Amino acid sequence: MRQRRLGTTGLYVSHLALGTMGWGRDTDEDDAANQLRTYLDAGGTLVDTADVYVSGESELILGRLLANTVKRDEVVVATKAGMRRDAERDRDASRRHLLDALDASLGRLGTDHVDLWQVHAWDPRTPIEETLAAFDTAVASGRARYVGISNYSGWQTAKAATWQRAWPDRAPICSSQVEYSLLQRGVEREVVPAALSLGIGILPWSPLGRGVLTGKYQAGTPADSRGASRDYGRFIRPYLDDRASRIVGAVLTAADGLGVAPLAVALAWVRDRPGVSAPIVGARTAAQLRTSLDADATVLPDEIRAALDDVSAPDLGYPEAPPPLSR
Repeated sequence: MRQRRLGTTGLYVSHLALGTMGWGRDTDEDDAANQLRTYLDAGGTLVDTADVYVSGESELILGRLLANTVKRDEVVVATKAGMRRDAERDRDASRRHLLDALDASLGRLGTDHVDLWQVHAWDPRTPIEETLAAFDTAVASGRARYVGISNYSGWQTAKAATWQRAWPDRAPICSSQVEYSLLQRGVEREVVPAALSLGIGILPWSPLGRGVLTGKYQAGTPADSRGASRDYGRFIRPYLDDRASRIVGAVLTAADGLGVAPLAVALAWVRDRPGVSAPIVGARTAAQLRTSLDADATVLPDEIRAALDDVSAPDLGYPEAPPPLSR
């Protein structure tokens, strides 16, 4: 697997990242171990988790695997903080919460540092300079090597990154983790241009459009699919409309012409978008993960990429696509 720089930093990561959101719920520890070994054997390095994934169980499993199954220095460990699961507040990017959460993550992971620490979401109640000061503390103390953001809008991305660049001793924002796929190209309006301008690497989550781009929902919702489940159904239903069906149809046509799986087409498209460092792929089993890793060999011809660009193009208007200036 090829390696790419994370933004403009000196950190190189594999151009596919392994997501662990389901570890401890959909994936038990034995399957997680098989996934991790399969991923590393394929040349993967970047493993992404978060303190809220399965209430910390994802980090606990990864920590045990780092201690007993693989070498710590083989893995670029990324985790996130800033979300809560109480009724009063679902986002908390205060300095107190973030640094406490980082220490708790390090304990679950069984390591003295993470390679990439990300704030999980924008917190409108906390001044951004307070949130970013936690980044500075984490890097200065050695508990985090690099820092990034997740689910930030374009103006939030630009504000955070510019604040950090304004003073030499601040930890620069090096990554932005956002949903990005053929079915979700909204980030191209503002987030991607901001990231490209500021040297931030993009880490797309759900690059397969929440599983819809595999084509398995074209004839309806399979009874054993996530779309039919109580937990995931509301997450997938927004991508089962007519527009999504047209995009999936184009993916299926391209896959048939290339002799590859629809998954390979969708993944190759987002992997090679401007600014993307590493799409995050997740799976319930090692066999499913291997399908994504095998698909990494797919390269889309220019004419197919152009056709997919056209059918999935996001609506752009003023000011992202300003009208011609009058003379």
